[in-house]
Amino acid sequence: MIKKAFAALTAIGCSLFASSALADQPVDWQRGLQPAATSIMEEIRWFEQYTLWFIVPITILVLVLLAVVIVRFREGANPVPSRTSHNTMIEVIWTIGPVIILLFLAVPSFQLLTKQLAPTEEPELTVKATGYQWYWGYEYQVGDNPVSFDSLLLQDKDRAAAGKEDRAVYPRLLTVDNEAVVPVGKHVRLLVTGADVIHAFAMPSFGIKIDAVPGRMNETWFKADREGLFYGQCSELCGKDHAYMPIAIRVVSQEKFDTWLAAAATNIGEANKALTASIDGEKKTVDVAQNAAQ
Repeated sequence: MIKKAFAALTAIGCSLFASSALADQPVDWQRGLQPAATSIMEEIRWFEQYTLWFIVPITILVLVLLAVVIVRFREGANPVPSRTSHNTMIEVIWTIGPVIILLFLAVPSFQLLTKQLAPTEEPELTVKATGYQWYWGYEYQVGDNPVSFDSLLLQDKDRAAAGKEDRAVYPRLLTVDNEAVVPVGKHVRLLVTGADVIHAFAMPSFGIKIDAVPGRMNETWFKADREGLFYGQCSELCGKDHAYMPIAIRVVSQEKFDTWLAAAATNIGEANKALTASIDGEKKTVDVAQNAAQ
């Protein structure tokens, strides 16, 4: 019985703290942030851990002080309450202490905000994302003929035709018919706006979240450090189908991106289908090679 209980506790602990094994999408019982795919997200993850060094001691201190007050100053132990209304030392501590803590939080926070909103590199690709009720439209500002398409939630009945039947890679309610495709290691400027109501473009693995406001063009950026398929969602309550407005960005090599972009100019559906088949085919080849080696 004791061994079974220990095994159960071990399993629970592993599931709670195994954040490094998470995919680039939400998973059941996830507690931490998604793995970083950009340098900005790396800093966001660091800042989250950094703030815990302040949050945890403060929480423990407040809990201890509450316990002391409850035990020491209850009516039974203290029938004649003190009428002290002023203590200079305590007031100095609770004024200066929070100021120092806020300074330690503010400096790295402002530095991170500056990096997020004021990039130091020139963009190598500009993509405009427009939020609609309830899907996203993308426009690639390249050359004289910009590529534009809509990205909608993929219905289950369309999975086979799209070649996206593997739900581990293409999860329900996150998979779209046409992903936005960007090259790895390139500075991408993202222009975000809304066509009807306020939406929000959020991609957790990239560390970006920005409002899509009708009549206003907001700007952010990212540079993906690795290839993969990354999922996000609209993060602003925008109507009845707000929960069915996913974002999917596929990061590929420059060669694959150039091939996709040329094909997308004429037929975005076939371009995405060919790219998906190419990537999934390479993955299967690698898996077969690894299994043969084992």
